[in-house]
Amino acid sequence: MNKPNHRTNVSQSSRRELLTRIGGGFGAIALSSLLQTDLHAASTASSKSFVSPLAPKRPHNPATAKSIIFLFMEGGPSHLDTFDPKPALNKLAGKPLPKSFGPVITAMGESGAPLLGAPRKWKQHGQSGLWVSDWLPHTARHVDDLCVIRSCWADGLNHVGSVCQMNTGSVQAGRPSLGSWAIYGLGSENKNLPAFVVMTDRDTMPFNGVRNWGTGFMPATYQGARFKIEGKPIPNLTPPKNITDQRQRRKLALLSQMNHRHAAPRIQQSELDARIHAYELAFRMQTEAPKAVDLSKESRATKDLYGLEDKATHAMAKSCIMARRLVERGVRFVQVFHGTGSKWDTHTGHEKRGPALCKSMDQPVAGLLTDLKQRGMLEDTLVVWGGEFGRTPMSEKGHGRDHNPYGFTMWMAGGGTKGGQTVGTTDELGLRAVEDRAHVHDLHATILHTLGIEHNRLVYAHNGRRETPTVNEGSIITKALLNP
Repeated sequence: MNKPNHRTNVSQSSRRELLTRIGGGFGAIALSSLLQTDLHAASTASSKSFVSPLAPKRPHNPATAKSIIFLFMEGGPSHLDTFDPKPALNKLAGKPLPKSFGPVITAMGESGAPLLGAPRKWKQHGQSGLWVSDWLPHTARHVDDLCVIRSCWADGLNHVGSVCQMNTGSVQAGRPSLGSWAIYGLGSENKNLPAFVVMTDRDTMPFNGVRNWGTGFMPATYQGARFKIEGKPIPNLTPPKNITDQRQRRKLALLSQMNHRHAAPRIQQSELDARIHAYELAFRMQTEAPKAVDLSKESRATKDLYGLEDKATHAMAKSCIMARRLVERGVRFVQVFHGTGSKWDTHTGHEKRGPALCKSMDQPVAGLLTDLKQRGMLEDTLVVWGGEFGRTPMSEKGHGRDHNPYGFTMWMAGGGTKGGQTVGTTDELGLRAVEDRAHVHDLHATILHTLGIEHNRLVYAHNGRRETPTVNEGSIITKALLNP
């Protein structure tokens, strides 16, 4: 009987190679033990010392508003056809701009074109007697709650720069959005929902895209979260049925440990912290977010109030109802883009497009004001309405209006503002702001003031500079406030 040859199963490695491999193995065991110890220590330290950047913070001063709803009419609504009547414009329609107005630079170079009249039916409404045109019959019923600022002005001529400025304070990209500054200064009141939510009335993105609600040079944690109004508002939020809650928690714990370990030596890359926070927030949102955006619980009366079932108003109605539901649940800043894709940019067909645009948002916006007031929420919710600029009194191609950053209208309601009044004026043709001029920085300073934030004291150090929300400029529009 032959004896088995055991040598056939033995590696032909040399003794030196064998010892090297064994030594490496022991080293790996030691390294593994050290890593486990380090990870446990880091985890323990993190759990003891970590403070969420979105933890609620105390404002500089007592706030008059808990939340902001910014209704952004992208493209530039015409103040001359909505809130700022100019009888002289109709008298001079068809004639050139009087030389006394001086030279005007316009986006499309139409400064020498004939004046375009605004043949609206104007009426005074409410106890305050504010003037509103027939393009906005629903909003007109709320004039006693509106502070109409007729003397706004901005720096940009085109949409890219002007949309950027109205959202970030600068015509140049790279600065944090107003909503991000608010969250940076105050944190969040609801840890299960984003503190800053953005909605658009269609899938089209506004000019500059996500930078309108981005954080620029600040940590990405403070950026806005976009909710869709059709389909699932928050994609990929619902887990598969075979994934249990316990399994999700284990995966999230492991992922968090790995992400924190990876982020520790890369503190300058704020996107890593934002991603970690996003994973954790998404898990918590699985319970509360579906309830927040579920409109099936709204009464028939509420849906009719906003015009939810009307095709013309459905998109804005849904956005406004969701905005109310979100601030009701502690969301700090909600921004709704209407006319996304610059639909308010009426270079042509102004008399046809203007009324249609107004109709599509008039009832939903009025419904929002009514709903907030009925629920006792308008007192501490500031609603802001406007676009990146207004429109010119001069015509373009005979039947449109060009961009006008020199004088335009925005309004505020609730949140400590004084309703039933107009602030500031434009000249007799509505071309330039002339009295109580309110720059974009002034608007932003006033909005932050209602939240209890002093715009010049909210500082973020960047590249050795003392950065503030209003680019170290701006003044509060005291006439707009109940208690300045």
